[in-house]
Amino acid sequence: MELSRGHVKAGFEDVRRVFEENFADDGELGAGFAAYQDGECIISLQGGFADRAKTRPFDEHTLTPVYSTTKPIAALVVGHVVDQAPGITLDTRVAEFWPEFAAEGKDDLTIADLLSHQAGLCGFEERIDPALWLKPRELSAKLAETTPLWSPVPDGTSGYHPLTWGYLAGEIVERLAGHSLGTVLADDITGTAAGGDDVIDFWVGTPESQHDRISEIMRPKEMPKLGDLNRCNKAAFLTAWSAPERGTKVWREVEIPSANGHGSAQSVARLYSAFADQGVVKSPLMSSDTWNDFLTVRTTGQDRVLPFNIEFAAGVMGNNSGFYGPNPNSWGHSGWGGSAAFGDPDNRLSCAYVMNKQSAYLQGDPRAQRLFDAVYDCLD
Repeated sequence: MELSRGHVKAGFEDVRRVFEENFADDGELGAGFAAYQDGECIISLQGGFADRAKTRPFDEHTLTPVYSTTKPIAALVVGHVVDQAPGITLDTRVAEFWPEFAAEGKDDLTIADLLSHQAGLCGFEERIDPALWLKPRELSAKLAETTPLWSPVPDGTSGYHPLTWGYLAGEIVERLAGHSLGTVLADDITGTAAGGDDVIDFWVGTPESQHDRISEIMRPKEMPKLGDLNRCNKAAFLTAWSAPERGTKVWREVEIPSANGHGSAQSVARLYSAFADQGVVKSPLMSSDTWNDFLTVRTTGQDRVLPFNIEFAAGVMGNNSGFYGPNPNSWGHSGWGGSAAFGDPDNRLSCAYVMNKQSAYLQGDPRAQRLFDAVYDCLD
């Protein structure tokens, strides 16, 4: 089998070389990389295998779970819904339309506060039934009654919510739009509900009809490095009830907008093109005023959960780390095991890397970074 399939625009041939070197140097199982510039797909590469037995090629039709790289895509849905809801902005208090959420000192939290990881609800210290993770409305109700892990909230600091973020975002959409986040995504943005010639092949809540296209994940052999342990990152990552069983039929079908988006590199890059083109994918997702509010940095500094200094806007990270190319004005996010994507508004460029062999990197996986660097080397 050839090392890579797909196309690169003339002038970007070196990206293919780097993509193939990832297989030689890092032992990739299967992977995809894509880039859009000015609305054109300039790179779409796939290689390797979609299964651990190496019987299925990882190709343009392969769907891969991208874990937290899902978050900015889900945040775009929230921004879209907020923009359409009468009298609602990102600075609206959540308790105004979700009264139960005001419990335990959370009455002043806004939609933007929740999206920027300031709610203090990054996990559950007290034991919960892990089955709740597969029941989004029940899990959201549990979060509404939970005491934040720090006080007061918000206090200008972030504590990354690896899973709970998606249930908060999903409940906001459900209450404002009367539909689930995955439904709004499929109806209004990707077009997967209607089908047709311009479908963006990305799913939050992946129906059984698509499961035979999903790649098998090879999990990392070591735990991610969380830095000094504290009550926040222990609750977020290290309890026996901090996550559901992943990769099951039910897990694929339920909507977890923080963690179980499934798509190709091309679909992820196209959705992240919103961050390169003023909120436009197929059409504008929200008004310019809402878009400017959406990309307002809400908190900057040492995160309480991740061992990084992070800038958070409303569900997407700033590029103060330099993980998402050399432009500090880019917006991006990474997912468990190595997936990553960003949008660069100055170069009107978006890139996405997906794979099924996971590493222990929380951000800055070298496989993705080499590809991002190669794209910019070709731009120069």
